[in-house]
Amino acid sequence: MIALVIFLPLATNTMSTIVLPVIILGALGLVFGLVLAFAAKVFAVKIDERVEQIIAALPGANCGACGQAGCAGYASSIVESDTPINLCAPGGAAAVEKIAKIMGKTASAQTKKIAQYHCSSGGFNNTKWKYAYQGIESCKSAVNIADGPNLCSWGCVGYNDCQKACVFDAISVDEQGMRHIDAAKCTACGACVAACPRKLIMLIPETKHVVINCSSKAKMPLAKQLCGTEKPCIGCGLCSRKCPVQAITVEGNLARIDYAKCIDCGLCATVCPTKCITDSKAGKRLKAEIEAEKCIGCTICAKICPTQAISGELKQAHAVNKDACIGCEQCVGKCPKKAINMV
Repeated sequence: MIALVIFLPLATNTMSTIVLPVIILGALGLVFGLVLAFAAKVFAVKIDERVEQIIAALPGANCGACGQAGCAGYASSIVESDTPINLCAPGGAAAVEKIAKIMGKTASAQTKKIAQYHCSSGGFNNTKWKYAYQGIESCKSAVNIADGPNLCSWGCVGYNDCQKACVFDAISVDEQGMRHIDAAKCTACGACVAACPRKLIMLIPETKHVVINCSSKAKMPLAKQLCGTEKPCIGCGLCSRKCPVQAITVEGNLARIDYAKCIDCGLCATVCPTKCITDSKAGKRLKAEIEAEKCIGCTICAKICPTQAISGELKQAHAVNKDACIGCEQCVGKCPKKAINMV
């Protein structure tokens, strides 16, 4: 009986010790929760619903091709600062169309670009080496040691930093160690361009088929001695002189094409003595043909033809020498009577 009387006060004290702190903590949690809820409502940052809609319209690649940190940043920039809506390379025309509807604007997709190597070496059998590199298999690491292991200090090192950077699986390496770009998969995000320590990759319009496959600035004959393919640019300037629209310049013994001016005629590839300029459309271009009944003999086409493939007297129907025509289509755009077709 005495033991029971002693136990009850002890039990009561223990319960008070446990329950009271729980009640206090619960009350404090409720108060703080209410305060946070109130603060969240009062200080909430209102997000334009168009931002979320644009994010949904974008492919979510977060590649940075638009110049922003990611798709969310690009979406915010469009809504907040009137950024052009056609900068998403992976999204292409489909993304532009969706964003245009959201923003109530009209815009057309930019000409699609693809990554292109400006070096024809870098494989196992077409690269000349000056020492055996045994470090980290990374182009960036390799070029920091004695200016790289390959003899041409402007050429491809071959450790495929570009392939590792491509999140779209557009770059593959064949059994010879050469890199190939799948134009259908390439989104022109620029990740491979940034990854190449020697800046051998450029983004060019997919409508252009002429490429200078070299980045060497060595003088002749050293250029040929360094290049594993023996097809370097030697800076001779023939391509520049023959270009009908002055789209090629030679600086530092290296020719480069201004694709904003290039008409993709392929004439430069035919005159290059080392064949470092390739034309993937060679032999596939259509030829100009003049409809005699429409031609008024104004001679505009003959004057503009870069290869003098068009001839005829003033006020007489002109004709095209198909063997000399390179399919540049310059005459088509200039004919006032639309008398020239490509066939």
